[in-house]
Amino acid sequence: MNFLIRVLVVAAVSFGLAHLLSGVHVTDFWTAFVFAIVLALLNMFVRPILILVTLPVTFITLGLFLFVVNTLIIMLASKFVDGFSIDNFWWALLFSIILSIITSAIDKKEKQDRQRV
Repeated sequence: MNFLIRVLVVAAVSFGLAHLLSGVHVTDFWTAFVFAIVLALLNMFVRPILILVTLPVTFITLGLFLFVVNTLIIMLASKFVDGFSIDNFWWALLFSIILSIITSAIDKKEKQDRQRV
């Protein structure tokens, strides 16, 4: 997926989830867009380092610790963006899981559409 389109999708999903989840707060769509850009940058640069550092724990938990890594990245991104806040770890975990499911479903649908053409 094109980077800009992916950022827009993550921003839209984040903005929608903020209205559904009472522990996630976003002031407007522009804030969600900035959050999506910060999240993309953190996923490119910080997430691989965290995964490498936590590899033993991830291996022992059969990959389940990656949920914690994703949650930490979401919480870190929320610290960088004014107007986007998450109340606690558990709201961030739920937000992270739902965001991952929705973006994965969109990626899968796009991949199927490309294979048909």
